[in-house]
Amino acid sequence: MRNGVALLAVCAVVIASLAVAISACAPEVGSKRWCDAMRAKPRGDWTGNEALDFARHCVLAGDDKK
Repeated sequence: MRNGVALLAVCAVVIASLAVAISACAPEVGSKRWCDAMRAKPRGDWTGNEALDFARHCVLAGDDKK
């Protein structure tokens, strides 16, 4: 029973570490790098939130500020 709990704890830590590592690679919304990545991404693949953020940060505000 203890081995199962320990294995579960180790797996949880590994999964949490991977999630943090992966999310650290994504550019900050509104940054020049993010705007450039969104320009390269097909418009059909954008979510509603991504479209709003792109309009707000890259079109209306201009992406040269970051």
